[in-house]
Amino acid sequence: MDTPPHPADRGATGADAHPASPGAIDLGGVVVERVVEQQLPIFDAQSFFPGLTDEVLDDVRPAALAEGSLDPSGELVLAVQSYVVRTPRLTVVVDTCVGNHRSYPHLPPWDRLQLTSYAGGLARLGLTPADVDVVVNTHLHGDHVGWNTTLAGGRWVPTFPNARHLFVADELAHWQAVHAGTPSAVVADSVLPVLAAGQAEVVAADHQLDDGVRLVHTPGHTPGHVVVRVDGTDRGALVTGDLVHSPVQLRHPDLTMLMDVDPAQSVASRRRVLNEAQREQLLLCTGHFPLPSVGTLDAHAEGFVWAPA
Repeated sequence: MDTPPHPADRGATGADAHPASPGAIDLGGVVVERVVEQQLPIFDAQSFFPGLTDEVLDDVRPAALAEGSLDPSGELVLAVQSYVVRTPRLTVVVDTCVGNHRSYPHLPPWDRLQLTSYAGGLARLGLTPADVDVVVNTHLHGDHVGWNTTLAGGRWVPTFPNARHLFVADELAHWQAVHAGTPSAVVADSVLPVLAAGQAEVVAADHQLDDGVRLVHTPGHTPGHVVVRVDGTDRGALVTGDLVHSPVQLRHPDLTMLMDVDPAQSVASRRRVLNEAQREQLLLCTGHFPLPSVGTLDAHAEGFVWAPA
């Protein structure tokens, strides 16, 4: 698998390192905003989706190229971003991207990042890390937990000093067991410091954060993966985490991603939630779709087509 240049090599102000943060989405009493860490071609599509045949890739290629989710070399164009959900009572950050200074020697686009896009994105929303009340990690993969912590004085410390971090019990137990067998830098750097600081709250996979904001269990990608359901007075939305990674996967929901721990369960979760989203015309606030990243679904053949908002 060819890998693109390190984001730092593209220039600190390049579009891949600092894409413009899109505007707020008002659901009616609840507002959803985004902080975009980076967006770039990063994984060969057929390596990322092992079941993606040449025939299926040829079928989806024209639409994927047109919408910018695939580049001409066959690499998926993926964003890495957080969603900020503001209710009348809480400011909630869902997923925290890759983070700076993490070691990914086999993945140069994420290795030892020194980006300003995350702090700058929060600032553009009028926020500092101290303003965040709750952090939700949809699951504990490295690109969803990185800014849980920041390197300060040679130690990893919580980035959001006043926030409760919600860890789903099944997800945390799974990764603690993995870490006990083979030490994981992601767990050591981005999870254990939050536990040590007393800022973690271990919750059920259907936990309700606030009026109109709750977790929905969507296992398969990982055992405790969740999406975040947000309902305002006008409409509803789902912050999807890694339930679905690319518009390519919408057209063929049975495509599984190489890191799914239970591929069959991931397909079942994806179809269940996407059917609900299409039926209710919920906004999908996706973790990795290229900008604008938010949209609705129309049914199409055996899957769905993406209608960006």
